[in-house]
Amino acid sequence: MFRKILTRAHHFQHILLGFLPLILLLASCAPSAPAAAPATLTPAPISLTDGLGNTVTLLGLAQRIVSLAPSNTEILFAIGAGAQVVGRDSFSDYPAEAKSIQDIGGGYGDYNTEAIVSLKPDLVLAADIIAPEKIKALQNLGLTVYALPNPVDYQGMYKNLETVAQLTGHTQQAEALIKSLQARVAAVEQKLSGVIDRPLVFYELDSTDANAPYTAGPGTFIDTLITMAGGKNLGASLSSAWAQVSIEALIAQNPDVIILGDYTWGGVKPEDVKARAGWEALKAVKESKIFTFDDNLVSRPGPRLVDGLEAMATLLHPDLFK
Repeated sequence: MFRKILTRAHHFQHILLGFLPLILLLASCAPSAPAAAPATLTPAPISLTDGLGNTVTLLGLAQRIVSLAPSNTEILFAIGAGAQVVGRDSFSDYPAEAKSIQDIGGGYGDYNTEAIVSLKPDLVLAADIIAPEKIKALQNLGLTVYALPNPVDYQGMYKNLETVAQLTGHTQQAEALIKSLQARVAAVEQKLSGVIDRPLVFYELDSTDANAPYTAGPGTFIDTLITMAGGKNLGASLSSAWAQVSIEALIAQNPDVIILGDYTWGGVKPEDVKARAGWEALKAVKESKIFTFDDNLVSRPGPRLVDGLEAMATLLHPDLFK
């Protein structure tokens, strides 16, 4: 009985094998099912809270952007969104390509609102240091305005890069940029890890009144950078972020190094400092440790803040950054 069952099973198997080519041929000739039509993608709204605490919603990724601050413009180009910028403030001069974009004004916040509206932007990228009433005036014209917060450390700057990337659709480029910037900062920190001697630094912002020049106080990125670069900020003891220091106070603290940020906009040079009455008593002047500096690298809270750190560290500790 068992042998009969096996014999029948083998017989049935041979029959199936015989019909297999026919089955495959029929299957290949059968009409294929129609391909599914591609889904129509509707841009998802983007809602983020800006530096002024306002919830800003975009219906999709921003394609026509007006930048109201040089740092914003630099961020946009750095993450690959430069082609989406249709307008920029008068001070946005970096990178070089930004200069070819329409200038919408901006001296002391005096923007050409008619020019901005004519550009039909889907996003106006502002900064939270711009007067709230000026931002409100743009919103009243029906414009979508997002104000980036002013960072005081690198984490805040990285966050701004991520935010602008979310608004413009360049998250991968921003992630790669942030990793590169973080590696450069870490390299500077590693070289300075054993530094004990930290020179006292006076960073000059405006010397219109040579007897009471302006400097950067606590809670500013300049204060952060000087510290990270292996120095001590003379202005850290002041009561406000931006303040004047009398020549008497300078002589009392006697800085080791003077850095001229006002060289960038005011053209102030070391020889000008040496010619000031009373300044000859300062250690930095006696030892000719007065240096010009590109203030854009520390006053514009964008990716070039890392350039500023590298330049500052090289200036304060040249032996470590040959």
